[in-house]
Amino acid sequence: MTAPRTLFDKLWDSHVVGRRDDGSCLLWIDRHFVHEGSHHAFRKLSERGIPVSEPGLTFGVADHYVPTRGRARSGGTGTAGIENPTIRGMVTTLEENTKAHGIHLFGLGDRRQGIVHVVGPEQGLTLPGLTIVCGDSHTSTHGAFGAMAFGIGATDVAHVMATQTIWKKKLKVLRIRVDGRLGPGVGAKDVALAWIARLGADGARGHVVEYAGPVVEGLTMEGRMTLCNLSIEGGARCGMVAPDAVTLDYLHDRPFAPKGDEWEVAEAAWRALASDDGAEFDREVTLDGSDIAPVVTWGTSPEDAAPIDATVPDPDRASEERAGHIRAALDYMGLAPGRPLDGIAIDQVFIGSCTNARIEDLRAAAAVLKGRRAQVPGLVSPGSSLVKAQAEAEGLDQIFRAAGLEWVESGCSMCVGMNGDIVAPGKRCASTTNRNFRGRQGPGARTHLMSPAMVAAAAIAGHLTDVRPMLEGRT
Repeated sequence: MTAPRTLFDKLWDSHVVGRRDDGSCLLWIDRHFVHEGSHHAFRKLSERGIPVSEPGLTFGVADHYVPTRGRARSGGTGTAGIENPTIRGMVTTLEENTKAHGIHLFGLGDRRQGIVHVVGPEQGLTLPGLTIVCGDSHTSTHGAFGAMAFGIGATDVAHVMATQTIWKKKLKVLRIRVDGRLGPGVGAKDVALAWIARLGADGARGHVVEYAGPVVEGLTMEGRMTLCNLSIEGGARCGMVAPDAVTLDYLHDRPFAPKGDEWEVAEAAWRALASDDGAEFDREVTLDGSDIAPVVTWGTSPEDAAPIDATVPDPDRASEERAGHIRAALDYMGLAPGRPLDGIAIDQVFIGSCTNARIEDLRAAAAVLKGRRAQVPGLVSPGSSLVKAQAEAEGLDQIFRAAGLEWVESGCSMCVGMNGDIVAPGKRCASTTNRNFRGRQGPGARTHLMSPAMVAAAAIAGHLTDVRPMLEGRT
């Protein structure tokens, strides 16, 4: 008999192919995603004359730098519509590198193109029990499927390309259990920001987070992906949710998912991946879902978050260690202590990113915006071209346009501000993204993170506000 193991233990143990005396383990990698920013790693391999070890396990996605406008001028394909020569060169380089190494690419000419952390699950490339890496910190998103997924640096990207392995030291496991039930207008984004505000941006450092409890079990896969996506913002290396019927229903018949008899075998294996009864976690934290209200951020870290009915914190009433951060954050954000969060004027809104740009997110925002007019301009960028097509088939794009928001192509867009979609200096944006760091959405930009429904409410009001009254009488 073996001792009860956590989900993380099971995945770690099944992927170790070597060990060092210092405790590091060599892990086999099942899926490796690369994007435009991975050109450094390709160059390292080229300089040493090394091929990609397992090209069939590596997948390219054009997302970080691609423009969300102008692509139609080249028929929606290729790079001809990219005006910026540097960005055009990066996208072209990705195309050339993936072709040279026989890597499957979801590029601009592919109707399946989108943000890597949307495309992977959408295509069934993300599966329970896999190890998944990418040169992007929000690779933690894929853990929603019971995978061990984490971001890696440029050197590690090259190592994975060359060997299909990576050296890592085993992490501790923090289980975050969310009991009770969420109220109307409250979702996964609020849960994530609530625990990050409680534990801090470093609260889960050195840990993997396994999410559990009735609230998590009741989330859709889209919601679970949002939760795992934001794990990195609380200091965790990755987030995980044990696969269940919700997971299997989502994956069934996805293009790259197992088929026929292989599906039956895979399903049986996936159902055994849950943490065993009696498994010991290094830490455990419990939240009551009924206590969570719609949350917004007020500062320059995701931990600077509070319920919409709260006020901007006063640094004079905080600990000495925390007070300095609060003062600097409020100075950058142009906010005064004690000011109600509800009522802070905004200049624009953004709905998109790997955190909240899936079809469920767009539906949630559209449900608030339908028949209403935004008081400020805004941008809506779907998480993938397939999500965009589905949203248009459902008429969601018409709701956004009628509200006065701009409907654009898929890509990381205004989340990273690398492709021309930025917030102007000093301007304030209500955003569905994952980071409100200084300058994240553009030099001097002021970002308030919140759910898609809350962003829609802010657009209508012209300021941060509680979405719940706007949802009354609406499904």
